[in-house]
Amino acid sequence: MRLAGHTLGTPDHTVPQALELFRAAGLDAAEVIYQNDYKSGLPLGDRRAAMEALKAAENAGIPIVGLTPYTTAINSLDDAEWHKAVDEFRGAIDTAHLLGADRVRVYAGSWHPGDTDHAERWAKLRKALENLAPEAAQAGVALCVENHFGTMTQTAADTAALVREIAHPAVRVLYDQANLTFTHDENYEQAFAIQGDLIGHVHVKDLIFTDPNAAFRATETARVNASERAVRSRVVGNGVVPWSGILAALQQHDYDDVLSIELEYRWHPQDLPAPEDGFRESATVLRSMLTDLAEVRNAR
Repeated sequence: MRLAGHTLGTPDHTVPQALELFRAAGLDAAEVIYQNDYKSGLPLGDRRAAMEALKAAENAGIPIVGLTPYTTAINSLDDAEWHKAVDEFRGAIDTAHLLGADRVRVYAGSWHPGDTDHAERWAKLRKALENLAPEAAQAGVALCVENHFGTMTQTAADTAALVREIAHPAVRVLYDQANLTFTHDENYEQAFAIQGDLIGHVHVKDLIFTDPNAAFRATETARVNASERAVRSRVVGNGVVPWSGILAALQQHDYDDVLSIELEYRWHPQDLPAPEDGFRESATVLRSMLTDLAEVRNAR
């Protein structure tokens, strides 16, 4: 498996600087945020910035394998908002193709407690992905729907249901066990039983609970506000997410692709070491786990 750095972890670096940091940390690739006004991201539709990032990636030997948009209106009931969001995803697909990236993260719309019209919003979400999937396939890009709070696919069950309904090979699951863990949804065995055959991308991060019994609550989508948090971010291997077991399960489900280290330094820098250290430590832990799994397989 290839280890990628995610520019969520490098808010104070430009994209070229982040790529150099990932190289120095011993990583193999990068996942880059696709969002306006973020220093370590690519602005929407900015071809020149994308070309500069491509050149930097080639110079660093760190290919950009994925983009992470923050678009959430693909389930909007307002036609203008919906069309704008779909067009933003088209821009992400085009930029990914330009960069040679083969995956784009998808937030499955916006959905929070108290929202209404679930069936109608689900239908709009499905329509958006059904429209985008053939375009993504033509560009050699997979649309990877994340297990993520604040969207219509918080759980593995909902994510798998959406992907199975779309039933297109260019629409896959972005598996994020840390998200499922802190929302008190499926454990990793349950998650794999539900969506293990649909995984197209993986986010890797870790956490500890400050109050394991606290009900999950989040009024935003991209992050959990400080007043709502019942967890603290940790470097991989220093938290409660059982990554050794997860890596074994990924291999059992024939996933041999990118593991994207999502150090949450953009949102919670107080919880984590500096990115230079956090990415290096995470990579060391993951490579050690993968080596151990390989030794177990070879001993059989």
